[in-house]
Amino acid sequence: MALGPKNYSPLGLKKQRVDLAYAEGLAAEGLGFLADDESRLIRFMSETGMDPGALVKSAGTRDVLLAVLDHIGNDESLLLVFAASRSIKPETVMEAALLLQGRPYERST
Repeated sequence: MALGPKNYSPLGLKKQRVDLAYAEGLAAEGLGFLADDESRLIRFMSETGMDPGALVKSAGTRDVLLAVLDHIGNDESLLLVFAASRSIKPETVMEAALLLQGRPYERST
């Protein structure tokens, strides 16, 4: 049985090598994902204490990028929707967040 291209798992989700650049890009995509839905964005800003001006001013900083991934990762339904929208495994979001924290992610088999 052929599994298809090497960068796909049997479930059809992309296997992604996560480095710092990828983690930052994924977090930026996560911010866009939140911004695409006003209620998601309002909830994110409420939970982080940011107002729209502060968010715009600091959107590309490591702290905000990490806050985005933490926010997504702490809500299972949001995490699953975001991961599915990017065709990635949910664990990839967690791995990216750990890299932004400066900590390696220990993959289980």
